[in-house]
Amino acid sequence: MTLTHEQSEIHASKRSALAIVDCDVHPYPRSLDEIRQHLAQPWRDRYRGGGRGFFGNPVHGSRLDSTPPNGGPPGSDPSFMRKQLIDEYGVAHAVLLPRAFCNLHPDPDFGSAIAGAFNSWLADTWLGEYNHDGVFKGSITVNHQDPQAAAREIDRWAGHPHFVQVMTDSGARAPFGQRMYYPIYEACERNGLPLAIHPGTDGMGINIQPSPGYPTHYIEWHTCLSLSFQAHLVSLITEGVFERFPGFKVVLVEGGVSWLAPLMWRLDAEWKALRSEVPWVKKSPSEYLIDHVRLTSQPLERPERNTHLINLLEAMDAEHILMFSSDYPHWDFDSPTHAFPRLPREQRERIFSRNAFEFYGIG
Repeated sequence: MTLTHEQSEIHASKRSALAIVDCDVHPYPRSLDEIRQHLAQPWRDRYRGGGRGFFGNPVHGSRLDSTPPNGGPPGSDPSFMRKQLIDEYGVAHAVLLPRAFCNLHPDPDFGSAIAGAFNSWLADTWLGEYNHDGVFKGSITVNHQDPQAAAREIDRWAGHPHFVQVMTDSGARAPFGQRMYYPIYEACERNGLPLAIHPGTDGMGINIQPSPGYPTHYIEWHTCLSLSFQAHLVSLITEGVFERFPGFKVVLVEGGVSWLAPLMWRLDAEWKALRSEVPWVKKSPSEYLIDHVRLTSQPLERPERNTHLINLLEAMDAEHILMFSSDYPHWDFDSPTHAFPRLPREQRERIFSRNAFEFYGIG
């Protein structure tokens, strides 16, 4: 049957409405024993869970309505998540990012063991038992304090049909462009998996706080999370990581959005004057974004005037670089129906759907 143009538009609209990809969803184990069963000794007895220590939300860390009706932590009940997120908003795929907090440990073997346990747990549950329709896509957690072990962990899971990316925390001891991390990028490139960077261990354990010192309050720490993302992105570009690994891609998750355009304006200007210092950066820094970098939308900084946000999205080329995320089930959850102002249809479809389908190669 040949469709008229109007019918094609209607069908495309329906497909778009049903094809949201949420690029930042957090599943949690029902109890720590679900993780411990995947840990060998002596790590099993030592594991006490993770967290952000003194930079925890003092009011409420999750949506007030996200506690499963049968109990358990928010994000631990797949049926309830399907009801609140998948079914409520017509989400085609939820990209899962577990919170292992494995990168803050002084003992790299312990951190790598925790990462491996979370990957085994995720594969058995959310990507296995709970995933009859393939709606859940997963992230391979790695401990970047031990890049060689991280590379082995990537190779271990790269053939799994529902792992679509590698993930690590933005909290680190050095900017991510430095060569100590190259084994991770080599493994990502050879397996065709992007690296997702997510906040969570900045200033925790052995990681360096990206601000000049330690903040006093959670509001200060949380507002400034984008600082480490800016530093990592500039490092990746100026160290020539994307030239050395031309197939390597990065997605910056939950690190903010509004800073990207002015940061690239400044870096492009600096590069024009100082390009002899970094001859391996063969094109302007902003040119690397479209081929190698994506950002997720939550938290989307919202000015009072929607026109200002729309101009900002245009300045950062959001139509090709931004991917929708909700951060379910956390307190600053962004609803797909309220996160953005009214956008042109093509731009909205790319941000909510096509960019993620293309970036992750989801069929």
